[in-house]
Amino acid sequence: MDGVNRTRTGGPVGANLFAVRSHNTALVLDLLRAAGGEGISRLELAERTGLTPQAVSKITARLREAGLAAEAGRRASTGGKPRTVLRLVPEAGHAVGVQLDRDELRTVLVDLDGTVVGDRRRALDLGAGAGAVLGEVAGAVQELVGEVLETPGRGLGEIPSLLGVGVALPGPLDHAGGVLHRVTGFPEWEGFPLRDALAERLGVPVVVDKDTNAAALGLAVGGEGGSFAYLHLGTGLGAGLVIGGSVHRGVRTGAGEFGHQVLQLDGPVCECGDRGCVEALCLAAVRRGEPAEAARVLGVGAGNLVALLDIDLVLLGGRTVAAAPEAFVGGVAEVLDARARREGALGAPVPVRLAPGGERAVAEGAAQLLLAPLFGRADD
Repeated sequence: MDGVNRTRTGGPVGANLFAVRSHNTALVLDLLRAAGGEGISRLELAERTGLTPQAVSKITARLREAGLAAEAGRRASTGGKPRTVLRLVPEAGHAVGVQLDRDELRTVLVDLDGTVVGDRRRALDLGAGAGAVLGEVAGAVQELVGEVLETPGRGLGEIPSLLGVGVALPGPLDHAGGVLHRVTGFPEWEGFPLRDALAERLGVPVVVDKDTNAAALGLAVGGEGGSFAYLHLGTGLGAGLVIGGSVHRGVRTGAGEFGHQVLQLDGPVCECGDRGCVEALCLAAVRRGEPAEAARVLGVGAGNLVALLDIDLVLLGGRTVAAAPEAFVGGVAEVLDARARREGALGAPVPVRLAPGGERAVAEGAAQLLLAPLFGRADD
């Protein structure tokens, strides 16, 4: 053997995915990904990155050696011999995205393009204790990766193309240290080092973030530009904020705890211990079978957010929204439109629409916690 790890088809795999990381390499990789199957020439890469042709040649040589790039044919030039074009090799790398909800576990496997190549979901009790939950996650990840990549019986650390596992779950939490704070409704998780505990069990890198932040990152990487809020209404309510193209987490990583803004001082008790939170009011209306009222409450909270941050767009997601999408999109938009008219806001009201990705948005965003830095889209 030549010392280079090989795929089942004989080509090199992404064994050195982390080793090739650098700012300039990320620029090139991002352009290769954007070019798709048609590919892009080294000259075009130099022109678009501002790098010298020599620097681009060295970077692309390393990427080809690592199995991340391959020739995609030749393209006619305006003079001289045809140019060789390069493309990204999506199957050279994979990341697992895990969504831990209060009552459900979802796992997806995505390639370097962000395309989902495997998707599983199962029931979960987040209150069952750390040992039980970690066991469920580890088993689900092993099963998904083994089936899709056809590597049964191999440890995750023995699969060269696997970058690692991104985990998204309700906050608040410290994404930098991978430590949970007091998860609303599950105080027993407070202070638990989820990232390190799961990485030790799986044998691969693990990144942890709030479910809403992960979804917002995935949406930004997927093409949503400008500044927007992703509002996730499922078993709880939170927001992921993208400001100027980057996920906004705040100094203490606590930004986006949208569900616990108080709308009614003497309202129903929320699981956070306060009264009249928008989450409690929304979910109470849902339980009563009143999606229009839940949408109105959500719209009031969204209106506060729009007024505070002056964002361009509101995106809605989560299983509760998915159960009545027209009611929620229409109801939230109606509240924002009325508020804009009252306040005489300049221009058109802030648009409201469903987030792409549906109920997989959080899990796919969790996988982007691993992929995005490779393409220069890290949000620290």
